[in-house]
Amino acid sequence: MKSIVKKSLLFFVGILAPFFSSFAQEYAVITTIESVVPMGIGRSRMISNQQEMDVDAFTTERKQGTDTDQGQIRRRDLKIDNLEETKMLNFFSATGINFQNIASNDAMISSKLTQMAANGWELAFVVSGVESDGGETDGQGIFITRYIFKR
Repeated sequence: MKSIVKKSLLFFVGILAPFFSSFAQEYAVITTIESVVPMGIGRSRMISNQQEMDVDAFTTERKQGTDTDQGQIRRRDLKIDNLEETKMLNFFSATGINFQNIASNDAMISSKLTQMAANGWELAFVVSGVESDGGETDGQGIFITRYIFKR
């Protein structure tokens, strides 16, 4: 009797599994921008959009001899109005690298990652890059990281 119940249960799970796995994934991106400008002059932030965007409304398809552009897309049309901006500390202070600032930023990022996980998001990818100081006359630089979540 137990064998029949197990087989029936496995049969129904096998039939229903494709329906549950076919749901579309939802993604969210959290971006941290950490300044590497000396003397605390730069701005460091954690950014999260709070508004949906329809990529198709801003996508132009071009093929040889055709252009399906529905009109001029203005830069201001691409900008969202609803975002969450969390202040963070700069990597450098007047005396150089500030390790306390780095640890504080790590705590802030950990808090956000924990919050996202508690809300059902799974960290899928982390991508980072840097635009660093280009010499004596540059004085510019950022360290950017994108945390890509899915659920």
